[in-house]
Amino acid sequence: MDAALIWEWVIKSVLILLVLTGGFAYTTLYERRVLARMQVRLGPNRVGWQGMLQPIADAFKLIFKEELIPAGADKLIFVLAPVITVIPALIITAVVPWGGEVQLFGRTIALRLADINVAVLYILSVTSISVYGITLAGWSSNNKYAMLGGLRATAQMISYELALGMSFVGPILWTGSMSLNTIVDGQKDLWFVFIMPLGFVIYLIASLAEVNRSPFDMPEAEQELTAGYHTEYSSMKFALFFMAEYIKMIAVSMIGSSLFLGGYRGPFVDIYPWLGPVYLFIKVALWLFFMIWVRATLPRFRYDRLMAFGWKILVPLSLLYIVVTAVLRLLVGG
Repeated sequence: MDAALIWEWVIKSVLILLVLTGGFAYTTLYERRVLARMQVRLGPNRVGWQGMLQPIADAFKLIFKEELIPAGADKLIFVLAPVITVIPALIITAVVPWGGEVQLFGRTIALRLADINVAVLYILSVTSISVYGITLAGWSSNNKYAMLGGLRATAQMISYELALGMSFVGPILWTGSMSLNTIVDGQKDLWFVFIMPLGFVIYLIASLAEVNRSPFDMPEAEQELTAGYHTEYSSMKFALFFMAEYIKMIAVSMIGSSLFLGGYRGPFVDIYPWLGPVYLFIKVALWLFFMIWVRATLPRFRYDRLMAFGWKILVPLSLLYIVVTAVLRLLVGG
């Protein structure tokens, strides 16, 4: 195998990890500043210019906090659970294209890590893994509140993963491919959000539930469960759960943008390929803004209504969306 190709993969992998971990840090600042603006207050603005060094200060605070492991906890599982949660979040974006092809150092470099023909299956399988970390965290803590939070997370993710998976079917039917690169190329003339708006709305709602964001943050409902599945966690182990949630927010934004909003495509991107990552960044930033806006606006679901909404409304709507998309594709000459 070409050594240059191996180095290209290594550099891209490191770059993705750095972007996601840096993105996690500054998404927390983005959220705090946007929430503050919506709630007519200042938010963090003291550490560095406009509070830009606040995430670094938070990181140092968490690193130096005391590490505690409950006496009755299963120590091995307790330590491994945050790692099991954060790794899927870090690797899920490996199949998301963030640009076309550029010339660099005399080589043609594709601005993506992997273009596999089963990218959608890869995404769905990796998202399924992260629930194990949350469930094991709740179980291994030997705490009834943490256990209930872990069980809630499992039930919620299984329920909403069905609708999330079905929301992928429309772009697959339209392009005839499970490759995200092909799906993005299929939106060269028209984004899929205009062809299948119902699928976009289903993905938007189901993705909020998948990453346990408000109003679907039942696994960590502080009024009922103290802090949910991470009640007994502190210091860097707690930070890993925090990191996983925000990286998953970025990941679902990237995947949703690729499925329905044209991904890295935009004006002049074929002429200037370096615009691709810029367009994707803008779409992800707007998607994250919507998630923060929802958190600032909507109250938390009651748990039975959350489950009923997933099974009785989202799943039937997903089936309707698939049928309508298939018929529409047939009519336009699929």
